[in-house]
Amino acid sequence: MNQTLLTLVCPPSIERVVVDWLLEQSEIAGFTSLEAYGHGGDPEKLNVIEQVEGRKKQVIFYVHMELEYAHTSVQRLKEDLKGTGIHYWLVPMLDVGQI
Repeated sequence: MNQTLLTLVCPPSIERVVVDWLLEQSEIAGFTSLEAYGHGGDPEKLNVIEQVEGRKKQVIFYVHMELEYAHTSVQRLKEDLKGTGIHYWLVPMLDVGQI
């Protein structure tokens, strides 16, 4: 099995842009998104309210796909959405299925 989970974390201000981008990719059959909060990091990158609350609102996208497509997608993201502050990681999937 060469399946991986691509996780994208982005600011809420570009959520719609990321959704549209993901929907345009032929190798992506679907994805999951959710609202989350980031903690820690560089306080200078947080506004005053975020500094007081100790958290920053984020949107997380989970995309399950073949590893080779994940690398291609990340490269395309770097070109198409450069400078948007998206953080990503890839994690190998040991087992995938439906119950």
